[in-house]
Amino acid sequence: VQLQASGGGLVQAGGSLRLSCTASGHSFSRYAIAWFRQAPGKEREFVAAIGRSVGSIHYTDSVKGRFTASRDNDRKTVYLQMNSLKPEDTAVYYCAAKSVILTAPLPQGQGEYGIWGQGTLVTVSS
Repeated sequence: VQLQASGGGLVQAGGSLRLSCTASGHSFSRYAIAWFRQAPGKEREFVAAIGRSVGSIHYTDSVKGRFTASRDNDRKTVYLQMNSLKPEDTAVYYCAAKSVILTAPLPQGQGEYGIWGQGTLVTVSS
């Protein structure tokens, strides 16, 4: 599996963006997909992850209620709908994939993901 992230851009505070992470290759449905972000001068951090089973989704506290992750296995795509964006959401957003069994806990650590996309820049102006 290879990943391509897209959908970043410049938006005003309070606005919305939808990021996409599209995979090429086989067996996309076997993968947990996570979003991480790296702000200027900061370390990369976990944002959200979506697993194989319905309802298997986890968000970092700072985006709960504002961001929504979803997946379309037929399109081999995971989405991150970002609403009520804040300047502190400014970062390069990366998607990452890890093959998991259906009942596995949802991975949230960077080191657990072996496949990464190239990143897409989100800039939120105040």
